[in-house]
Amino acid sequence: METFTYYNPTKLIFGKDQVTQLPDQLPAGTKKVLLVYGGGSIKKNGVYDQVMDQLNKAEVQVHELSGVEPNPKLTTVYKGVEICKNEDIDFLLAVGGGSVIDCTKTIAAGAKYDGDAWDLVTRQGTPEDAIPFGTVLTLAATGSEMNAGSVITNWETNEKYGWGAPPFTNPKFSILDPANTASVPRNQTIYGIVDMMTHLFEQYFHTPTQSPVQDEMIEGVLRTIIDTAPKLLDDLESYEYRETILYAGTIALNGMLQMGYRGDWASHNIEHAVSAVYDIPHAGGLAILFPNWMKHNLKVRPERFAQLATNVFGVNAEGKSEQQVAEEGIEALRSFWTSLGAPETLRDYEITDEKFDVIVDRAMKRGPFGNFNKLEAEDVEKILELSK
Repeated sequence: METFTYYNPTKLIFGKDQVTQLPDQLPAGTKKVLLVYGGGSIKKNGVYDQVMDQLNKAEVQVHELSGVEPNPKLTTVYKGVEICKNEDIDFLLAVGGGSVIDCTKTIAAGAKYDGDAWDLVTRQGTPEDAIPFGTVLTLAATGSEMNAGSVITNWETNEKYGWGAPPFTNPKFSILDPANTASVPRNQTIYGIVDMMTHLFEQYFHTPTQSPVQDEMIEGVLRTIIDTAPKLLDDLESYEYRETILYAGTIALNGMLQMGYRGDWASHNIEHAVSAVYDIPHAGGLAILFPNWMKHNLKVRPERFAQLATNVFGVNAEGKSEQQVAEEGIEALRSFWTSLGAPETLRDYEITDEKFDVIVDRAMKRGPFGNFNKLEAEDVEKILELSK
């Protein structure tokens, strides 16, 4: 392992009806809250009313920013920053999934930044402060509720980047009630499951070889997701299955499983480039790209892929080479995601190779990337070709 320091300042509040803790979690002296949410599903499933009841009990003035996109756009961040500055907002509350939280993080930092919020996303500027914020999560997927990361799309330039600035972009608290995810439709549930699994895979593929504790934890969470996901899709309103998947999504990306090394994250970078050009669901893109990233990088450390195949997917290694075991594991992953209903190829989104050059250019904006195996432009193009 490498040397590391772990610190997570987010207070996690998990369980049924825990939104009632909201008034007590607001910082002392909070007067004006900006409520940030997406397309309005929280008004249909009752979460909006639950939250407003608690904010009314807290006797705070509430302003609203609705319409956050599934791939949150810079223009929406600008709207939030403007509200915060004009209305002197002193706390933000993100109610929704990872996209809403990501947008809120950038608003929180952008509102205290003298320049353009896009400078923060592109790492041309560094925040020195942020408006504090909390979250009420309604979708199991990104893990954004307990980390500092944010992904924002500039649709004008077809750029999409991840960024973060702990502790400024860490939520002060996150309230997770599995019941609030029960109304999430099947397709979004599938995307959430794929997303959290890719977060685990990204961390699993790293260069240090001494990581038995982390390996066991990641493999265990993956096995739990694989066991629970089909049951949940057969019973979307099950509190038990929603609870398991919700917690898995949080633990998958709160930093705990990545102590002592850096994960790869190349597949996420490629997908960000794809969805910056085509605006497809993030997890849908990952479902297509990740198995092909694995095929492309199998030669780097076949024993790592073989370990995943045997310990997570139960591939029988007897009489087989590491390469053969690893290949069976990749196919097992592809088959599992397909069985859930996830997309398999870029054609599923009517994407051809017409703009592969643009995607490669966007992916390479910050130079070669990937910590398990550094990718160049030709590598990205090969992975896209495999994904057609």
